[in-house]
Amino acid sequence: MPSTPGRANPPNESAPVAEPGAEPSAGGAGERVGERPGGSALPPEAAEIAAGYAFAGPALDLGALLWDGRCRADAPVRIPLPMLNRHGLVAGATGTGKTKTLQLIAEQLAAQGVPVFLADIKGDVSGISAPGAANDKVTERAGEVGQEWAATGFPSEFYALGGIGTGIPVRATITSFGPVLLAKVLQLNQTQEQSLGLVFHYADQKGLELVDLKDLRAVVTFLTSDEGKPELKGIGGLSSVTAGVILRALTTFEAQGMADFFGEPEFDTSEFLRPAPDGQGLVSVLELAGVQDKPQLFSTFLMWLLADLYNDLPEVGDVEKPKLVFFFDEAHLLFSGASKAFLEAITQTVRLIRSKGVGVFFVTQTPKDVPADVLGQLGNRVQHALRAFTPDDQKALKATVRTFPDSPYDLAEVLTGLGTGEAVITVLSEKGAPTPVAATRLRAPESLMGPVAAEALDQAVRSSPLYARYADAVDRESAYEKLTAQEAETQARKQADAAAADAAKEARTQARAKPRGDGSVVEQVVGSGMFKSLMRSVGTQIGREISRSVFGTARRRR
Repeated sequence: MPSTPGRANPPNESAPVAEPGAEPSAGGAGERVGERPGGSALPPEAAEIAAGYAFAGPALDLGALLWDGRCRADAPVRIPLPMLNRHGLVAGATGTGKTKTLQLIAEQLAAQGVPVFLADIKGDVSGISAPGAANDKVTERAGEVGQEWAATGFPSEFYALGGIGTGIPVRATITSFGPVLLAKVLQLNQTQEQSLGLVFHYADQKGLELVDLKDLRAVVTFLTSDEGKPELKGIGGLSSVTAGVILRALTTFEAQGMADFFGEPEFDTSEFLRPAPDGQGLVSVLELAGVQDKPQLFSTFLMWLLADLYNDLPEVGDVEKPKLVFFFDEAHLLFSGASKAFLEAITQTVRLIRSKGVGVFFVTQTPKDVPADVLGQLGNRVQHALRAFTPDDQKALKATVRTFPDSPYDLAEVLTGLGTGEAVITVLSEKGAPTPVAATRLRAPESLMGPVAAEALDQAVRSSPLYARYADAVDRESAYEKLTAQEAETQARKQADAAAADAAKEARTQARAKPRGDGSVVEQVVGSGMFKSLMRSVGTQIGREISRSVFGTARRRR
């Protein structure tokens, strides 16, 4: 068994080896052997691994096999392009090269015409839009893995959540975000989440558009008022205590500057599926550096993007290449503290979106960060180095090793000894079967490994055809305005009823005090000062409603 990264216990390195495309015989590795091109000999076990990555169709080049302490450029490790929609996991400790792996895969997908979505947590993925810079390390790495490296930039669009940061603003309405995702963002418990679901149900039934946070706050406040309480009585109602929790959570959320994420124009996620003018896949980079301290928010917002794509895309089954590959960075934040309903929604989305041509790669530190039901859907694995400094680290290491197929490697030792830019890989073959586990030295990205200049980024954003469509927020008439108008109308009606009652009382008093023949009661009421004051109040209110209606309906809708 190998005891170091890429090291095996081969019986005889001078023995002939299997051809990379040859199928191993039933007797096991080494029974069918041959000579590698160029006379380079691979041990039988290494040859069997190499044969598992010799695909006939289009594939992405990940790197070269590590074996017996050497990088074997003549044994490439690849992933079939049609298998990218079978999802994947990129894992590893901080600083082991996960981000560069994303960049490497993304730029090859783009080159083959596949759109890519990247979440830029640290603000250093924007470099994919610019050619890389050659240096000694890049040249050395390219030579080791047999890569013909050429500096290349790829067509990119840049986005920012709610416009916080440099990018085209990405917004969602509260209605489309839904109660399950919103409950996750607000950190509500299961009971509170169910109550929030009732609020959404009521708003949907009554035609109250929940566009932004003030709309949701208005509906919750109304349903706990004397007028609103009967509205939900038949389906359980909304307790004032639960409503108070929801309202406080909304207030805190808004105080943290999160209100800008919800509103209109709502972003159309089909924009991520566009090809570039030159036929390459467009790389969509969502900048999240400005909200790094709001992990629950950005992870849940990424889930909304994915769920929205799932709802809109048609079924296509197996495809020659994916319609989109979605990289979900810092995935452990998505699952931390998640409710049962939330986890079920994620599992269902990941399971079913494959047949719509979308591949999802979760990026995190260890496989145990991802629930088992979701992990079971991830057919492609790139595992960077893990650390085992503490008992918890050692436990995570053992759990990670158990998630891999059997292999000739001592994975526990290999995974703790991998260098930066090295990983243990297993993917799905063209037939859908797992490939042999391969310790791999990864290729160097050909785009810039770092952020582009701020001026260049700003220019790219403002020159995008999407900027004019999404840059400016729109606040049209929705639940808040409708309920405010309804409350004003109710108050005006109450005032009118009270004033009419007072006027009638005054008229009766005056009628008793005056002799007959001084005019009817109606004439006395109409002529009273209180009635005239009431009419002025009602007239003013009607004028306000007409004005609000005219300006509200004039606003542009989606």
